[in-house]
Amino acid sequence: MDRRDFLLLAAQTAAAAPTARIRAAIYGTQHSHAIGKLQAMLNNADYEVAGVCEPDSEARRQRQDERVWRDLKFLTEEQVLGDATIHLVVVECKVWQAIPRGRKVIAAGKHLHLEKPPAAGMAPFRELVEEARRKKLLLQMGYIWRFHQGFAAAIEAARNGWLGEVYMARGTINTDIAQPLREDNARYKGGILFELAGHMIDRVVDLWGRPKAVRTWLRHDTGVPDKLADNTLAVFEYDRSLAVISSAARMPNHSEHRVFELIGTDGAIVLQPVEPGTRMRISMREPRGPYRAGWQEVEFPPQPRYIRDFQELARALKSGQPLKFSYDHELLLHETLLRASSEQA
Repeated sequence: MDRRDFLLLAAQTAAAAPTARIRAAIYGTQHSHAIGKLQAMLNNADYEVAGVCEPDSEARRQRQDERVWRDLKFLTEEQVLGDATIHLVVVECKVWQAIPRGRKVIAAGKHLHLEKPPAAGMAPFRELVEEARRKKLLLQMGYIWRFHQGFAAAIEAARNGWLGEVYMARGTINTDIAQPLREDNARYKGGILFELAGHMIDRVVDLWGRPKAVRTWLRHDTGVPDKLADNTLAVFEYDRSLAVISSAARMPNHSEHRVFELIGTDGAIVLQPVEPGTRMRISMREPRGPYRAGWQEVEFPPQPRYIRDFQELARALKSGQPLKFSYDHELLLHETLLRASSEQA
């Protein structure tokens, strides 16, 4: 059987939506989110992790010696794609590997969780999304704050008019990456903005949709001898509002600095730090919704990554219903990220 016939057979025999535990496989281990997503599935009774596939031989050898991976069954690509009992494949890899691997998963008739950012161009991602839509397969992207209670409360306040006319969103997502990751990200014009800012842009697009215009500054301002755009800023113009998102690649203690703000004529919301996300500060001109006048704090439980994303996937898989964030949302988000990153949109 040649490869084309193999993939066709796999697509035809892939199991329908599961009613019991969801058998999932991880395809690639080299994305920084891979371990967290593995643990999210292992800790969720809806999932059974069938195994992990790491095509790179050196990376596979390393993973087999690491505690978090070594108890899993290591599978070949053919075993992942050809096993009709595997319903979901979680692709965790380098940016340039994401679309080729995602295509194989969809061709095999399996639901797909794909890491971000998925591609440096629009056409390959659009083809992947439309094929998933045609086959009625779920496609969920790995943006981490879609189910964060603080972001949800901020967007709720904006949509309900509690903040008055919301004219400004501001977000900062900095990091402090080592040279190998700098080299990976330097492949792309958008640099660290392309790598990280999509998490913030995702929340802005959810709130306001497609921006009229995008202006961007992609600068290399550190003394590190490479070409990474490591100090970046994007401004998204809407009819009556602006969103300003910044991302830098070298900041100590960056996690506690990450912030998201919504500012309106009658109120403002500040999430800082975004993670663990246990505190939201609100300023209101007058009592609206659940909030009183003046500055106040709202407390949340810690907001761990990935947990609710995989709960949402399980809900959709078991019910046969769509994901909360649609194919069209994924397309619009990626288009907007590419516009901000000066990549091929």
